[in-house]
Amino acid sequence: MFAKAHSSCVVGLDAVPIQIELTHRTGEHKFTLLGLGGAAVKESRERIVAALEYSGFDVRGEILVNLAPAEIRKESAGFDLPIAAALAGARGAFPAERLGDVAMCGELSLTGEIKETPGVTAHTLAAAQQGLGTIMVPERSSAEAAVVSGIQVIGVRSLSQVIHILAGREQPEFVTPVAPVSHSRTATFNDVIGQLAAKRALTIAAAGGHNLLMIGPPGCGKSMLAERMASLLPSLRGDELLEVLRIHSIAGQPTERILAGVRPFRAPHYVISDAGLVGGGLGPRPGEISLAHRGVLFLDEFPEFRRATVESLRSPLEAGSVQVSRARSSAIFPSRFQLIAAMNPCPCGRFGTKAGGCRCSHNAIRDYVAKLSQPILDRIDIHVELESVDVADLVRAAPNRRESVDDRVARVAEVRQRQYARDGRLASELSDAEIREKAPITDGAKMLLSEAVRRLGMSARGYVRVLRVARTIADLAEIDEINEDVVAEAISYRSLDRLSTLLQTGRPFGYGVSHA
Repeated sequence: MFAKAHSSCVVGLDAVPIQIELTHRTGEHKFTLLGLGGAAVKESRERIVAALEYSGFDVRGEILVNLAPAEIRKESAGFDLPIAAALAGARGAFPAERLGDVAMCGELSLTGEIKETPGVTAHTLAAAQQGLGTIMVPERSSAEAAVVSGIQVIGVRSLSQVIHILAGREQPEFVTPVAPVSHSRTATFNDVIGQLAAKRALTIAAAGGHNLLMIGPPGCGKSMLAERMASLLPSLRGDELLEVLRIHSIAGQPTERILAGVRPFRAPHYVISDAGLVGGGLGPRPGEISLAHRGVLFLDEFPEFRRATVESLRSPLEAGSVQVSRARSSAIFPSRFQLIAAMNPCPCGRFGTKAGGCRCSHNAIRDYVAKLSQPILDRIDIHVELESVDVADLVRAAPNRRESVDDRVARVAEVRQRQYARDGRLASELSDAEIREKAPITDGAKMLLSEAVRRLGMSARGYVRVLRVARTIADLAEIDEINEDVVAEAISYRSLDRLSTLLQTGRPFGYGVSHA
């Protein structure tokens, strides 16, 4: 007795088609698995036999299963369901040929319940690319599978239900995709008192997709502002939603908010490992920078991250992707995220504040700032300074108008649409050649920018970053040409360049918000 079933194996972000070949003969009970299966696959033998017996099937005899192609290592418990279905078909529970146009994935419990399985979106994409008509997935993962077009999705709860559907004793219920709705923006800038300069900078960052660094004392609202950055970003739609959903599904992360169109917001602690941030491990698996793809990566206490960990962000920030190589495999993960970082102005956090009381020496402040290398700072478009908010302002603060939230969100969405329509991408994603070609600049603005480069010792990369921010500021002002006012504001967002220059010269200097 022989049967075939279709499934797939996740490698990186893609699922590779796997064909399951199964033979069953009478004789002494023996279950052999071929095809380079990992520990989870080898353990599936006991789960499959227990699930089928619980569902009322006698599977005693010699069972031989081959997972082809054999050279690909298979680590997932998602092969439980297709192997069990193939065995049931070989035993005559339903005509085995009915497995020919159906893909399956799902882990089985000992009672035949089908559990959630990571990577359902990738498995569904692989089945659709093979031209299969239907895929059976765990019911609790069926919503994410339904996002994929070109294939019918059946959400199943148990092995018995799968067998009844294949035998024609139960009508399948196909899952229909649900369009994401506009998510409620419960946390907005209206909750943050003051910090108008930071709100303006975050609005520019959201409109053009720019990376941003906030510098300010503890308790001034840096974390609150970063968390509310997501309230400015438009909802995920179309291809963006599908690629973000695939990443979170493979990583075994909750997908409900992604399915609702909410962009990811990731905030790892500074003790995170390189593999946890960039990706790695068995598989390998995506890290935090990929889980933040098309969303926000917030790194609080930025200088406290290990130097090597921060430096590992260089390539992803430029390329929008990261290649993770291991001895047995290599994978490329997308990582086009917005970096929002926060730091204190000095080790004690009081340098330059209204309250004063900084206990740090000049060398201590210089060493603290020097923890962030110039190449990393060059990749952050906007540096903005924050001051402490007076308690009296908090007491007197009146509720902000709710209309301002919708106005700000609509303005950000409008600028993004304008940039996509004109350049095919956001301003932060333009190459050096494109920003020079597509950003007309007045002679006065050129002179101002040249003087700023000379005084701040700005690198070529920093110069281009200023132009990209200026392009977004001009779009927010609805002007086509980058003028002196636009460049002046863009230069004002290079606070750490000015701070580094002054620290190196050893001259006394002040600290505070430098622009309105």
